[in-house]
Amino acid sequence: MRFTSSSTLGALVSQPTTEATAILVAQLSVGLTIEQAAAAPKLFQLSRQYGEDEIRKLLAVILRAFVDSVRVPDKPTVADILDLADTLLLTYSHDSLRDIVLALKQARTTGTIFYQALDPATIYGLLKTYFEKKAQYLEQQHLDQKARSTAAENSALTQLQQAAPQLAAGIGRQLPPDHPNLDHLRQRLTLIKQKAKRGLLTDEQAQQLRDETQAAARRDPRPDWQPSPEAQKLINARHRAEDRRLAEKYRPNSAA
Repeated sequence: MRFTSSSTLGALVSQPTTEATAILVAQLSVGLTIEQAAAAPKLFQLSRQYGEDEIRKLLAVILRAFVDSVRVPDKPTVADILDLADTLLLTYSHDSLRDIVLALKQARTTGTIFYQALDPATIYGLLKTYFEKKAQYLEQQHLDQKARSTAAENSALTQLQQAAPQLAAGIGRQLPPDHPNLDHLRQRLTLIKQKAKRGLLTDEQAQQLRDETQAAARRDPRPDWQPSPEAQKLINARHRAEDRRLAEKYRPNSAA
């Protein structure tokens, strides 16, 4: 709702709440929850976007609608409502307009007894109670979320710890991809796994056979097999000669 600049706060608040205004305020509160109110734009943000005067008017209209909905003979005056709107805009600048609406709705629908009178102090008290409950609720939500997150992390860590030995063992059992007997060693490991799964081998026997297979797959470097520098030069020269011979043999015939 946006009021025209010619409207004054006094004129707005002095008039009884119209049906259209009551419907608008009711629509703001339908299905409203604390989470939704907490996520809604804050009063200072609305003031920047629409101007403080417009938000102050809107607060005054909402307060007047609340006052009119409470059936007591002694109610706040127009001046009281104007002062309330101005104070709320400053006091709860980092809370939302929906917070104010929800606080007043809860006060009206949860059986609050006003003892034939409704004054500004009572409204301040209602709002204070709401924001205290809101803070406790959001804190509990944060703690619950933190607990769920911690539980999920602990569960993931436990699963990782349980899987770590198997992963390490699997990595340790990986065969060198360039081993000349790679296929044979893989078949042997597969056979060991199948026999262990069928109960034909005990865990100790299966592990012993795996260790033996890994030992057979290990290829330690043999520096004594490496050629001497002089022999390596001869080998390189022979390779270059072979490369030249092949290049001459398969060179395209330019005459053709």
